[in-house]
Amino acid sequence: MKREQDNEISKEKLEEYSQLLKANQLKITQPRLRVLDSISDKSTAVSQPELEKILGTEIDRVTLYRILASFEEKGILHKVFDLNGTATYALCSTKCSAHHHHDQHVHFICSVCNSVFCLDEISVPKINLPTNFSLHSIAINAVGLCDSCQEKDA
Repeated sequence: MKREQDNEISKEKLEEYSQLLKANQLKITQPRLRVLDSISDKSTAVSQPELEKILGTEIDRVTLYRILASFEEKGILHKVFDLNGTATYALCSTKCSAHHHHDQHVHFICSVCNSVFCLDEISVPKINLPTNFSLHSIAINAVGLCDSCQEKDA
């Protein structure tokens, strides 16, 4: 069983998360803070089932679903689908806002462990659309072996 202090959020992170929630007109609640902390601790995008395992009984499934949906709507998180079609979530850049994501970067999906990595440093090229076309999102996924799976394979 996890100790209570394992679930504590540092004062610095608490302030950062609180400011993020305030800036997006969201009430500061313990479940929202815990979800932000759990996602920011990961080096890969995380799925709702994975978050359920991390959070245990702290947050029920419906509440978690609502938090993820509101975070995506507000531009706090962006959703990326893994190779199995499961939605995974990663923190957005600070440029994202409600209904206007600026998360146009490449996502790397490992074909062995199915982990999804945001490659923020690789931008998606500008796309010139025909007249009267409107772009809502761009998704470019690179598929291969992550560093961990390459080491196991060697």
